[in-house]
Amino acid sequence: MAARICEVTRKENEVPKVYVVSESPKHNIAPALDYGEIEVVLPPSQAQVIFSSAPTVARVKRALENFSDEDYLLFIGDPTAISILATVAAAKNRGRFKCLKWDKQERRYLPIQIDIFPHRGGDDD
Repeated sequence: MAARICEVTRKENEVPKVYVVSESPKHNIAPALDYGEIEVVLPPSQAQVIFSSAPTVARVKRALENFSDEDYLLFIGDPTAISILATVAAAKNRGRFKCLKWDKQERRYLPIQIDIFPHRGGDDD
């Protein structure tokens, strides 16, 4: 029980993370720092899912091992890699995740909360 308390306390004190699918020279993701520390999930050499998705799924699962309600996803890159990131995040977090959407008029990211099971009663479902 004590280990669990320490783990929860450590997580509460951590800065939220913004998990970016892949980096792109076309996008300035610096404004996403307003929502947390940026962590790029897929290096440039693996940013495209080619023939087998298994290596990408494994890498994403490792990267999102500690994903929680406090974290965000930033979708840039290959649509298949984006779908893997969203699926893994939802699976690890009871069907919920937050993502950042770029607002061209405001020139900043806006958070959007996704809940694929909105009618579930509680955290135990």
